[in-house]
Amino acid sequence: MSGCAGMEYEKIELDQVGNVAVLKFNAPAVLNAISIDMVGELSHAVRSIAAGDARCLLLTGVGRGFCAGANLQGRGESGSGSAMATAGSALESHYHPLINQLRNLDIPMVTAVNGPAVGVGMSFAIMADLVVAARSAYFMQAFARIGLVPDGGSTYYLPRMIGWNRALELSLLAERLPAQQALEWGLVNRVVEDEELMTEAMALAERLANGPKSLGLIRRLYWESPNNSFEEQLQLEANLQAAAGATEDNREGVRAFLEKRDAEFKGR
Repeated sequence: MSGCAGMEYEKIELDQVGNVAVLKFNAPAVLNAISIDMVGELSHAVRSIAAGDARCLLLTGVGRGFCAGANLQGRGESGSGSAMATAGSALESHYHPLINQLRNLDIPMVTAVNGPAVGVGMSFAIMADLVVAARSAYFMQAFARIGLVPDGGSTYYLPRMIGWNRALELSLLAERLPAQQALEWGLVNRVVEDEELMTEAMALAERLANGPKSLGLIRRLYWESPNNSFEEQLQLEANLQAAAGATEDNREGVRAFLEKRDAEFKGR
């Protein structure tokens, strides 16, 4: 579907395949560089996904790129002041709400990185629960090349994922990080041949989409972990374990275990 809930999308695509919501950046002429209009469409789509019955989100790009970062031409046309001031205000008014929507989803998220993931596009790529990259893909913290600082949450994710030194290296030197090296550094989960990317990513997304309701709670535990004390994390585990134990999926999982069969989870 090109749009839903009364909105037609021009800069993105949204479809549901079984229990998987497939969301795509759709501006291939600019390697899916993100404009403010695209952010608005993405935010609407994520709200629709959160309110719907999808049990996993798969995010990718149309064409040769995953996402080439912010659309600088679009920023220049906004007429809202200097590039730096515009960048900061756009983050607060548009990007941050979208990033928080994705962070707070109660379903797992997979990214299929089909080409360059640059700037804020890299941030969107690596914030997923599982990151699958095409062998030809690469990642780049390109901000220093245009006199800006990393954004989109990358200064939060990167030190925790690959360590302080490597995060600084990527950000200060603004060099390409090939997919295979990203795998070796622990930034992505899998690297596959280009032609196998969507097959592999969809297989993972479907596996998650057919899993129990507790997958969303597991996601929340790991998002909260970096900011919690040990005691706070123990308490959150107890709270969410109680929530998981009250689900239909937990009851089905226990029955399936006792009956020595595969569980049939419903996401409830």
